[in-house]
Amino acid sequence: MSRFWIVLVKELVDALRDRRTLFTVLLSSVAMGPLVLVLLSTMIGNIEKRADAREMVVMGLEHAPTLRNYLERQTFTLTEAPADFEKQLKDSKLGDPVLVVGETFEAELAAGEVPVVELVTASANQRAQASVGRLTRVLQGFNQEQSMLRISMRGVAPASLQSMAVQERDLSNASARAAQLTGMLPFFTLMAVLYGCLAAALDTTAGERERGSLEPLLMNPTERFTLVAGKWGAVAAIGWLIGALGCLSFLPGQWLLRSESLAAMFRYGWVELSGFLAVLTPLVGALAAMLMALAIRCKSYKEAQANAAVMLTLVSLLPMLAMFNQEGEQAWHLTVPVLAQFTLMGRVLRGETMGMTDFLIPAAMSVAIALLALAYVAKQLTRAAVK
Repeated sequence: MSRFWIVLVKELVDALRDRRTLFTVLLSSVAMGPLVLVLLSTMIGNIEKRADAREMVVMGLEHAPTLRNYLERQTFTLTEAPADFEKQLKDSKLGDPVLVVGETFEAELAAGEVPVVELVTASANQRAQASVGRLTRVLQGFNQEQSMLRISMRGVAPASLQSMAVQERDLSNASARAAQLTGMLPFFTLMAVLYGCLAAALDTTAGERERGSLEPLLMNPTERFTLVAGKWGAVAAIGWLIGALGCLSFLPGQWLLRSESLAAMFRYGWVELSGFLAVLTPLVGALAAMLMALAIRCKSYKEAQANAAVMLTLVSLLPMLAMFNQEGEQAWHLTVPVLAQFTLMGRVLRGETMGMTDFLIPAAMSVAIALLALAYVAKQLTRAAVK
């Protein structure tokens, strides 16, 4: 154990000495999640602001005084559309859809016919597209009002047209609804852990081989597994620290949310932070060991980076299985590292109750992978010492 601690402290000092790399990892891993969260809240806040704004861009509304009267009673501010509104919509310079009314609107409406209006937008224009639903509902309100007036004039009770009333009941709690917007937090947390382990794992294996400091280290009378365990412990400690800081950064990050609805729904406190750390701790050891196993056979740091890119891609793709899965969680999800942790962190955000088995299965898989990878690293070091 004394030699294990000596190697551990030595590797920690070496990893922390490279302050530029450490600062880059901290900036990219820890700050990226809250930054994206703030940008998302800004976008949602802008969409909410535009949805609440009672404004409408119109063309030809002078041909429909009845429709104008209805819109003004709904406290809408009406703005005349520019002559080139179609071009502006395509170029995203106009941020509102345009209501186009034909010249025969009022005459057709008075004759009991069905006049046609156009709600012109561009699907590539996100600002305009966000207001389409709101304006469509307003026009449907006008349509319903006119229908009720027509049947009332003919002595028919409007309620007779409704055969039943439909009420929606949402079974999801507030945490589950909030998790639909905060589902990105587990992904950024996983990336923080991975990038936290990456630099230290490559430096302590391929980096030392490239610098020529690995061979003298192997000449010490220390068991290979003890040496590997000390290196792995330092890599895992740094990865866990970066991951913990990434989880912790979401606490002050939610203070910067600009969307009131998102701020009200955002559920991330000390309980969720503790759940994230409990789920991530076994995975940190597995990722650190796998990165070391990938890099131990590389002769240079650059070659190790190229090999690690495969693992980076795999880790970033695994959560996509859960994000795009429309059939819900599957039992085998808990047996796949990274995917299991992503699934469990999603449950933490939704406030679901989890049993001990839900934690033990992913933890056991992570421990098994870590032991296999460390045994492989020890074997490679033994071969290097013999050569």
